[in-house]
Amino acid sequence: MTTAHRPASPSAGPVPAQRSPVLQELAGSLRGELALPGTPAFARLATAFNAALELRPAAVAAVADAYDVVRTVRVAARHGLRVAVQCTGHGAAAGMDEAVLVHTGALDEIVVHPREAWARVGAGVRMREVVDAAAASGLTPLAGSSSGVGVVGFTTGGGLGPLARTYGLASDRVRALDVVTGDGRLVRATPTEHEDLFWALRGGRGSAGIVTAVEIDLVPLSSVYGGALHFAAEDVPAVLHAWRTWAPSLPGTATSSLAVQQLPPLPHVPAPLAGRMTVAVRLASTGSARQGAELLAPLRAVATPVLDRMAVLSVTSLDAIHLDPTSPIPARQAAMVLRDLTEDAVEALLAVAGPGSGSPLGIVELRQLGGAVGLPGVHPSAVCHRDAGYVVMGAGLRLPHTDAGVTAGLDALGAALGSWSTGATLPNFGGGTRAYDAPTLDRLRSVVLAHDPGRVMLAADPLFAPLGV
Repeated sequence: MTTAHRPASPSAGPVPAQRSPVLQELAGSLRGELALPGTPAFARLATAFNAALELRPAAVAAVADAYDVVRTVRVAARHGLRVAVQCTGHGAAAGMDEAVLVHTGALDEIVVHPREAWARVGAGVRMREVVDAAAASGLTPLAGSSSGVGVVGFTTGGGLGPLARTYGLASDRVRALDVVTGDGRLVRATPTEHEDLFWALRGGRGSAGIVTAVEIDLVPLSSVYGGALHFAAEDVPAVLHAWRTWAPSLPGTATSSLAVQQLPPLPHVPAPLAGRMTVAVRLASTGSARQGAELLAPLRAVATPVLDRMAVLSVTSLDAIHLDPTSPIPARQAAMVLRDLTEDAVEALLAVAGPGSGSPLGIVELRQLGGAVGLPGVHPSAVCHRDAGYVVMGAGLRLPHTDAGVTAGLDALGAALGSWSTGATLPNFGGGTRAYDAPTLDRLRSVVLAHDPGRVMLAADPLFAPLGV
């Protein structure tokens, strides 16, 4: 058994005495810190990874343990306050004004059980820390395209990663969850204990409670053949059409995605990609390097890459496949699920986001589904749309002089692909009611109301929005 803890964050000092009686009560009940607006701790904790979002909670409860979460929820509920939660800020959303934001960063438990191939992980742990801790035993969690996200947020949102067609979704690898419900109870959810919560929290994000720890199965894997081939703008149409027919032919040992990119000329952007349109064909293959190279041969025959980043990668280097941003950026994005990707769909995408389209979007990404993603988990969960072919995501910088154009670009992308869209999305790709079919949405709402009758948790609000929002 391997145990790891991160160093404790330095204290930002005492919270000022000027506070409401409610916040005084909350501060007095916590082992952790209550940070109020105007303090350094508040400025550090009440931030979103999407730098375009401004978070304005009434206070931030930097909890020291799961019982601090219980205390926060109970005090908030008694006084009619709402409660939100975050760790890294990747899943942050607007609308938490006057709520208490629970920050789980100090819940940093990591215990790896190498012989049984599973790990127990606190809600304050980023995926990178679990990847590193498990790699020493030749194991890995099912991480996403970026290991900088929180394990709990990624996993409860389904957890679609670069190995998904081979190993499935991260939510299907959950063994148990510790959760604080909206009525202020700390319970353990497993396939045989609080089964309704176990179902809802795997795919339902944090709608049914605040997860304080999760136990996940690990997979025996130490390396993959992966990376990306980047092609010039003039090759974008040919590469997209080739990828459309090539990706479905991949074996279950491989997962691919494609991204039409217009990356700014920043220091961390490779020179061949900076300030111009390119298209990246990404691949993660659990077979040998020779097998991976053979899989890519049809794409290499289409055009010559301007940048070839394919290599044998340690599981600790899977971030190199997607090269997702590692620092906060202001962004606006939208996503949808496609039934399939026809020749006409590719032409429609090229018309609004290809060379000469004038698209303001920094990225339009197609992630391949199918394979193990389409198989039901051992235990039923709230994950829907497993039979879809692709998820499409578009994004652009949200700045005063670009926001209107990016919004129009996203609208154009949605309209262009509307004929092939199911009308749905995935929980970690926009979420809301569109992430669920009607029976799943009804059941999620029932679970929420059973465990949070006072609707204390803000995370459930999207489930109760008008259908399709």
